[in-house]
Amino acid sequence: MVEVTERFAERRMARPEKVRLGELLVSQGLLTEEQLKFALEEQKRTGRQLGRVVVEAAFVTEEGISQALAKQLRAIYVDLKQFSPDPALVRLLPEAQARRYRAIVLSDLGDRLRVGFVNPTDLQAYDELTRILKRDVELAVVTEGGFLAAIDRLYRRTEEISGLAKELQADLADGPSDFTDLIGAGTGAEDAPVVKLLNTVFEEALRTRASDIHIEPQADKLRIRFRIDGVLHIQTEADPKIATAVALRLKLTSGLDISEKRLPQDGRFAIKVRNAQVDVRISTMPTQYGESVVMRLLNQNTGLLGLDNLGMPPAVVHKLRRAIQRPSGMILVTGPTGSGKTTTLYAALNELNTSDRKIITVEDPVEYRLPGINQVQVHDKIDLTFERVLRSALRQDPDVVLVGEMRDQNTAEIGMRAAMTGHLVLSTLHTNDAISTPVRLMDMGVPRYMVAMSLNMVLAQRLVRVVCESCATPHEPTPGEREWLRLEEGRNSHNGYVKGRGCPHCNGTGYQGRTGVYEVLEITQELVDAANSDDTGAFVLAARRQLAGETLRHDALRLVHAGRTTLEEAMRVSNQFED
Repeated sequence: MVEVTERFAERRMARPEKVRLGELLVSQGLLTEEQLKFALEEQKRTGRQLGRVVVEAAFVTEEGISQALAKQLRAIYVDLKQFSPDPALVRLLPEAQARRYRAIVLSDLGDRLRVGFVNPTDLQAYDELTRILKRDVELAVVTEGGFLAAIDRLYRRTEEISGLAKELQADLADGPSDFTDLIGAGTGAEDAPVVKLLNTVFEEALRTRASDIHIEPQADKLRIRFRIDGVLHIQTEADPKIATAVALRLKLTSGLDISEKRLPQDGRFAIKVRNAQVDVRISTMPTQYGESVVMRLLNQNTGLLGLDNLGMPPAVVHKLRRAIQRPSGMILVTGPTGSGKTTTLYAALNELNTSDRKIITVEDPVEYRLPGINQVQVHDKIDLTFERVLRSALRQDPDVVLVGEMRDQNTAEIGMRAAMTGHLVLSTLHTNDAISTPVRLMDMGVPRYMVAMSLNMVLAQRLVRVVCESCATPHEPTPGEREWLRLEEGRNSHNGYVKGRGCPHCNGTGYQGRTGVYEVLEITQELVDAANSDDTGAFVLAARRQLAGETLRHDALRLVHAGRTTLEEAMRVSNQFED
C-alpha cells in the first residue's frame, strides 16, 4: 500500500506531458469533429488560442476544458470560485511571474507546493516555477477566468502603497529638495515619488472595482479610502505631511489652478492603467487640515450594458423598451446619487442608437462615450448651461435628447416642451420614488398640464449589494428583520435567506457586486386626469393603485427571496424610500 501511494505521489509531481487539446476534447466527448474543424480553421484565421476559440464559440466552457485537462493529466482541478488560497502562500510567487506563467500557489503540502496552472502542459512554466519556488511542484488545473480574478484579488497593493507613502515622506523630510521633482512637474515625471504612489493607488482601485477614491487629510494622518459596491473601505493611512504633494500632483494632472487652495475646484483627466483607459472626474475641497480630493473612476474598457443585462425584472424591461420606442414624450429615471441612473439611460440610448435617429446628449460631465451620438459637456463658467445647450440642441433637429439632470424649472420646462413637440427626451431627477416625481416637477413650478401631457414614464431605482457566491450561507433572520418582514409582507418570515460570511473573494464583506431594484410608473389617462386637477392627493392615490405590489420594496424583497441579496441590504435601501 505504501509503495502504491509513493508511486501516485511521484506521478503527481512528474513534469506535465504535452497534450493536443482538440483531440483531447473530442476523445472526452466535449467537442464534435465538425466543431473541432471549425475551431481549427478559426484559430488559423485569427491566431487565437484554440481553447479561447471553443469557449467563445460556446462549444465548451472554461471549466469543461480545465476538467478535461485535469482528467487527462491525472491532476486535481481547483475551482477558484470555491477555493480561497492563503495570500501569504500565493505571494511566494512574485506577481510578475504569476501573470507571466499563468500560475498560482494554492497549498503547502509539506514536501511540495500545489500550484494551479491555466495551461498545465506548459513545460517551461513548470520548470521555471520549480526553480523560483525552490520546492517540488504538484500540478493542479485552474480556469483562466478564475486565475485572473484570484490574482487581481490576492496580490493586493496595500503594503506597496504604504511603502511608497513613507518613501515620499522621507524625501520631503530630507530638506529643501526640488519640490517640482517630487510632484512630477519637471522632467522624468514617471519617477517622481508622488507619481509612483498615485499610479499604485489607481492600479489597486481598478483591481478592487472601486468607483471612487477619497484622499482625506486628517489632523494626524492622510487617509485614502476606496468606495467599493457603494461602501467606503480604508485602503491605507499615511503621514499627513504628504497631503500637499498628492493634491498638487492631482491638480497639475487635471489642469486645475495649483495656486488656489481656498476654493473648491472640479476637473477631469484620463489615465491608462494596465491597458485600461480610465476617465477620472476630480473634485477638490478645502478642509480644516488641507485639501480633500475625491475622484470618480470611469473605466472606458468596461463597455455599456444592454437593457437585458441590468438585472431588471422582465416586466420592467418590457415597459421601458416600449416607452423608448415612442416617437415623443419624456422618460425620467430617478434616485439618489450613485443609484445607477446614468447606466440605465445609456443602456436605453445604446438601444436607440441607430443610423436613422439623431441623438444629442447634454451632460455634466459626459460619463460614457458612444460613437454616433452628439454629446455636449456643459460649462457653467462660460455660460454653457443646461438651459442654453438644450435650447441650441433643439435647433439641431434631434429625434432623441438626453438631458443629464432636470436641475431647475427652466431646464425642465424646455425639456417638456420638446417632449410635447415630437422629441423623445430622457433625463434624471433626484426623488425618492416614482410617485413623488411628477409632484416634485409641479413643486418646481412646471405647469400641471405640461407634466401631464409630456411625461410618459418614471423609472425609480436603487442599487443593492449582491451576496458573494463563494461564502453565501443560510441566514436566520434577527428579531428586527423578522419584524420588518412581518410589516412588509404581512406574514412571519420563512427559511431560505442567505448572507455572506466574508472571504478573500469579497474582501471579507460578504458581498460582491451590485444589482438594481426598480419600480415603474406609467402615466396612464387616469394619472393624466389626476395630475391636471388641483388635488395632488388624488394623483398620489391613483399612482399607488397602479404600483400596488410592484414598488421598490417589493423588488428588493424579490431579490432577498431569490438569494441574491440580504435582508440587511433590503432594509437599508428601504429606509431611503418615502412612505
